[in-house]
Amino acid sequence: MDYLWSILPSMLNGLKMTFGVFGLTLVGAIPLGILVAMALRSEIGLLKLLMNFYIWIMRGTPLLLQIVFVYYGLSLAQIVTFPRFEAAVVTFILNYAAYFAEIFRGGLQSVPQGQYEGAQVLGFSKWQTMKKIILPQVVKIVMPSVGNEVVNLVKDSSLVYVIGLGDLMRAGNIAAARDVTLVPYLLVGALYLILTVAATLIMRKIENSLDFDRLDR
Repeated sequence: MDYLWSILPSMLNGLKMTFGVFGLTLVGAIPLGILVAMALRSEIGLLKLLMNFYIWIMRGTPLLLQIVFVYYGLSLAQIVTFPRFEAAVVTFILNYAAYFAEIFRGGLQSVPQGQYEGAQVLGFSKWQTMKKIILPQVVKIVMPSVGNEVVNLVKDSSLVYVIGLGDLMRAGNIAAARDVTLVPYLLVGALYLILTVAATLIMRKIENSLDFDRLDR
């Protein structure tokens, strides 16, 4: 226990980095995913083609490879040079936006066409229809799938260690290599379990709050 208490501060310090990547990814990826989902339903053929290509690349290649490419590859190609943290956040946002886009696309397709036609009869514009009628229904439909991705994001955030960011996983690696023991990894695993449980409970709380049919009963 004395050893665990001695390494806990470094773990908690790494946890701040994990929270930073996690929070900024959600803030950026969910709105971007919604926009991409809408673009996938656009009547502009070239736009749909570009969005499908983007999703194919993001979902078809490992996230670890994408992180390395954005941080090292773009710099070596002299296209743009990102600091470590910004490179990680940009990569995570682009990756998770592709997954969220597919989730929201499925949600948009599940809304009956009559909803759009009814809004048109009532005089709603396309933007008003989407904002006030379609998106509230879509959010309720896709929330379980979004919750799964949020839990995955908690675990995937450990991949930022590959570009030297001092996150929770890197703190565990350093402690384990320095002290030649697996105990730090056990603590890292315990902290990730706590985070995933917390994320699951929060997402279920949000999901239940959107269950209007249950609330009416």
